[in-house]
Amino acid sequence: MDKIKILITGKGSFIGTCLIKWLKQSPHQYEIEELSVRGNDWEDFDFSQYNVVLHLAGIAHVSTDPGMEAEYYRINRDIAIKVAKKAKSNSVKQFILMSSIIVYGSAKKSDGFIDENSIPEPNNFYGNSKLQAEEGVRALEDDDFKVAVLRPPMIYGRGSKGNYPVLAKFSRKLPLFPNIDNKRSMLHIDNLCEFIKLIVDNQEQGLFFPQNREHVNTSQMVLMIAQAHSKNIKLTKAFNPFIANKLVFKIGLVNKVFGNLAYNLKMSKYKNDYQIRSLRESIILTETIDGKGKE
Repeated sequence: MDKIKILITGKGSFIGTCLIKWLKQSPHQYEIEELSVRGNDWEDFDFSQYNVVLHLAGIAHVSTDPGMEAEYYRINRDIAIKVAKKAKSNSVKQFILMSSIIVYGSAKKSDGFIDENSIPEPNNFYGNSKLQAEEGVRALEDDDFKVAVLRPPMIYGRGSKGNYPVLAKFSRKLPLFPNIDNKRSMLHIDNLCEFIKLIVDNQEQGLFFPQNREHVNTSQMVLMIAQAHSKNIKLTKAFNPFIANKLVFKIGLVNKVFGNLAYNLKMSKYKNDYQIRSLRESIILTETIDGKGKE
């Protein structure tokens, strides 16, 4: 059986690096290479030798600087579409685009809960650039060029960037943390890597919403992180009235930490099981060196 040849755009990315390690567990099944799409040299690269192009290149954080807007559209939208067009012209059979739950904005119309009927409504140029990339790439799909778009929630794991490591730092340092009842979708990197593997194996096309098997309550996750480090942290509702204030909740970080943003769990079901890490197991794997609760 011939190996499945995968080209990852976005050299050195967290997801790409983890996926390469994941697929190396099956060295006879996959051959993976990375390609930087900075500059224009990549346009001369031959894509025709690959079965799959996984597009990970992009700006992966939210900026409120209006001076960055054009750069977000150039990188997240324009380059994604250019790479997809080249993949199609080079007879690549499957193109996988990594989008984001950010295309739904804050999902405020549904109190932060997203189901099959939720319509994307980006509330910043990061989300809008991702949504426009989706639209541009999916327009290229035909019988010979399958497009799979993934809209994952916050991705975390050892070495990840973004809000998770900030929250983990608080978990290790603070004696108290607000006890808030919220729900958020999250996705451990191992679950994502297994999902991508299955999408490739099954030659899928369409729109997908991978997430962990269970929703996350921020306060309970903080408690799990502290426990993984044998730290004591107490949850308290003393801060709840302040956090619940509508003006305070408009602060981006407060909303990201304590607001609701979750997919309906049914949206993320797949014919093969990819949710191989539970939340507790994933926290231990992320926060400890040997994955067994020892730092």
